[in-house]
Amino acid sequence: MADTAMSGNGTTAGDDPLQTAVWRLRSRACWADAAALLQPVTAQAALQRTALLVERCLYTEQGWPEAEDALRTAEALAHSDDERGAAACERGHLAYAATLHGVRDRADEARAALGRAAALIPPGAEGRALLDFRRGLLAENLAHSPQSARAAYRRAHAGATAQSDPLLLSFTWRHLAGLALRDGELTEARHGFAESLRIREELGYLVGTAPALASLADAESEPEASRLREEARRLYRLLGGVPTWLARQLTPPAASA
Repeated sequence: MADTAMSGNGTTAGDDPLQTAVWRLRSRACWADAAALLQPVTAQAALQRTALLVERCLYTEQGWPEAEDALRTAEALAHSDDERGAAACERGHLAYAATLHGVRDRADEARAALGRAAALIPPGAEGRALLDFRRGLLAENLAHSPQSARAAYRRAHAGATAQSDPLLLSFTWRHLAGLALRDGELTEARHGFAESLRIREELGYLVGTAPALASLADAESEPEASRLREEARRLYRLLGGVPTWLARQLTPPAASA
């Protein structure tokens, strides 16, 4: 299962206290509480609030109406190309999440929205790396095109590096590693998963740490793989079973007869 990504504001000392509070709540799977701190009176605040609520949908499979309402508000407040592009990126991501979780097939809407975003957000601009990553998710999980996904993830990885966005880097490392694992490139996969885990632990991104542990376990041999999965289960239970889709990956194999 693919996870998500959005800007990691509030992750470093000296950040705006509001952004720090939002980050701390978000990183502990308290998306609704984080969103409640943001008043959607500007396009930027409305977009950030939308991103939080869309991420909640992807991780919990709940809260779809609230995310849709927040998105419509963000779209209404968006006036510049950058703002309209960011809103289109969030619409594409929400449509992707709904399709991925089987809520409703919105794949065409996701493709169209991310295409609009690409027309509005030029290469190298802020927000383009995140858009490239999300286009990679679409290619990998809906279009089932690993080659296109890898190209998009690499563009996102380069953009996140250039913009010093460690949280997004944790996602690009993880998804590039997942493709490497699929191709049997264990050394490359192990390195990418380890980098993703390291960044998330350094940032305190608790809700993303269990998936990172579980992914690294898939590339490790025993007994390290079992140790990593047990740590992932501990965090998963601590967060009340979030992300929901991780349960399948953490379920111990059935004992043979």
